[in-house]
Amino acid sequence: MKTLLPALLIALAVTGCATSKSSSGWEHWFADGKLDGFQVVSGTASYKVENGVLIGTTVEGSPNTFLATAKPCKDFELQFEVNVDEQLNSGVQVRSHLAKEGDPAPEGSKSGKPLPAGRMYGPQCEIAATGGKSGDFYDEARRGTWWSILTKTEAVCTDAAKAAFKKDEWNHYRIVVKGDHYQSWINGVLTADFKQPGDPEGLIGFQVHGIKKGTGPFSVRWRNVKFRKL
Repeated sequence: MKTLLPALLIALAVTGCATSKSSSGWEHWFADGKLDGFQVVSGTASYKVENGVLIGTTVEGSPNTFLATAKPCKDFELQFEVNVDEQLNSGVQVRSHLAKEGDPAPEGSKSGKPLPAGRMYGPQCEIAATGGKSGDFYDEARRGTWWSILTKTEAVCTDAAKAAFKKDEWNHYRIVVKGDHYQSWINGVLTADFKQPGDPEGLIGFQVHGIKKGTGPFSVRWRNVKFRKL
């Protein structure tokens, strides 16, 4: 078992992530039990790997936290299985960004105000046991709404898509981002399919959402995480 403390940036491996790489081009993240090439940003939730499973756990008083790649990605496919406590909201950021000291408000920002240094923002593929929005993409800390609404692709959010995520079970996600095209599937069901050119590259980040005072701790778990460049 290896634990990564918040604010710790581990030196990058050649690939930029903690991986083992297969001959097919897939990088198997966290398979070696390490978190090399990732950084905890935006909050103080904890992350560790146990038996190949990445576990993110809430810390009361922390804002949304992300275990983020230290190098940006462009075109890629990401697959994983995830199991989240019913009380916890989570997600995976793709092509996302870290605010820097002195940066203006992100383009399209709902608040119009600059973000705190180190705050992660950008497209997030939703993970939640309830609400029927899992697999849709949310514009985290920026526009503050769903990309299906922004791109007028809400027809993809069918009844089957809304029911694809199974509570209290391991759910398989497939995310493909190529050019300006974003797609996601949960358990083989298409849950998002839209185009937006505003984020040509960026970081991937595994989210532990903030929680209300006096609640938790809650956890989200990812396993069989694999990534390949397209």
